[in-house]
Amino acid sequence: MIDGIIDLEPLIKNPKKNVEKQMTGAKNSGGGEPIISVSGLRGVLGSEFTPRVAIEYAAAFCGEIGPGPVLLSRDGRTSGSMLCDAIASAILACGRDCLDIDVAATPTVGVAVGAFGAAGAIQVSASHNPPPYNGMKLFGSDGRVLPAEVGSRVLARYRKIQQELPGEGWAQAAWVGVERIGKRERIEDPHSVHLEKVLGTVDVEAIRSKRMRVLVDSNHGAGSILAARLLEALGCQYQILGGTPDGVFEHPPEPIMENLHQVGASVLNGGWQVGFCQDPDADRLAILDEAGQYIGEEYTAVLCMQRALMQRRGALVTNCASSSMTSHLAKSHGVAFYRSKVGEANVVDCMLTHGAMYGGEGSGGPIDPRVVLVRDSIVGMAQVLDLMVATGKRVSELVGCLPSLSMIKDKMTLSKTELEASIGKLQESMQADTVSLEDGVRLDWSDGWLLLRASNTEPLVRLIAEAPTREQAQGMIARAKEIMSK
Repeated sequence: MIDGIIDLEPLIKNPKKNVEKQMTGAKNSGGGEPIISVSGLRGVLGSEFTPRVAIEYAAAFCGEIGPGPVLLSRDGRTSGSMLCDAIASAILACGRDCLDIDVAATPTVGVAVGAFGAAGAIQVSASHNPPPYNGMKLFGSDGRVLPAEVGSRVLARYRKIQQELPGEGWAQAAWVGVERIGKRERIEDPHSVHLEKVLGTVDVEAIRSKRMRVLVDSNHGAGSILAARLLEALGCQYQILGGTPDGVFEHPPEPIMENLHQVGASVLNGGWQVGFCQDPDADRLAILDEAGQYIGEEYTAVLCMQRALMQRRGALVTNCASSSMTSHLAKSHGVAFYRSKVGEANVVDCMLTHGAMYGGEGSGGPIDPRVVLVRDSIVGMAQVLDLMVATGKRVSELVGCLPSLSMIKDKMTLSKTELEASIGKLQESMQADTVSLEDGVRLDWSDGWLLLRASNTEPLVRLIAEAPTREQAQGMIARAKEIMSK
């Protein structure tokens, strides 16, 4: 079992202030550029992220993908519809048809790309960020989040639009003329194909026979639509909290422990067998056991992998910031295990390179290639229920069968350059069995590991340690901080 601790001191000192901060946003932005990665962008709406930014980024995306229509979707945020209208205008002006599936989970977008023959897709979502934020997530024709190679080209084209055409922007870069404007088509049910694929990975009749009692917290995000259809198909007795996907979050949207105390109480008081908690775009899933206890997002992909290994054999992949439970699981079943850099696109790259049977991230994101190469909370719910039925075990019992580990996350003020300059001191002083520089600095011992990664947007280094006890994990972080501070 993992004892997860993530920056809890502010919550303990002032829980009300912490919740208010998460709900309203961590800063008052005075403009500037949104946070941009190879797979998309996000920012405070009306400040860092404006309709013009959305239009120009969409035009850049259209200029770097193959021929065909572009699929467009959004999570339930109140600003999503307005942004989709702006983005659709760019898609049409680039001479492409726009297939609009409206509100849908991010993994549903990945499935729909293939189902409807799209050249790519744009999901309007800021994932777990507070309500003032929104963003864009980009998908290729293979239904996965854009890999670095394509995403870098999109970003370069976006920069060119900004720098070479000030005041005119995307229009001169992408406008095809009135006679070639694309058409916008609404797809009424993009969810059924995704549902069918998920159901194909589990024993539907066995689950139906147990009439499982399930509480789902969708928190007014996009996941409620397909979650309800899934649980109906599996014959579950269920309740969905925040089932209207309107973005009016009832608690801070990230599905982490400090945000889910009330949901946990609802699980316990309602006698539910399991609680499932989604983030706004439903690619992450946290799990509460039958007592309403938060077991941690690290367990979601691991439990799904455990069920998969009961049926077949194949390699497993997680990123270098995820729990060692996956490597323990792989070793116990005699299958290969690989680590990637942090980030969904990197996990998928590693899965494809090694022909992996299953992948995932410790942020609650199982990736089952039989369904889609995208983190998927719907897959997580179905396969955890399947595991419970197949083993006859409650969630707490399933967790109790896994290695007992403690993971702690912390941070310190330090630049990326300063981190790189300190690597030699870390290696010499901490004497790890192995050292990896693939993504930051990862030090491994036989009984634990420590990862230090520099932020790309702030002078911060994030530290993650995992060990058999909380004290050991804390000791690793304290020692690293001491070395770095010198």
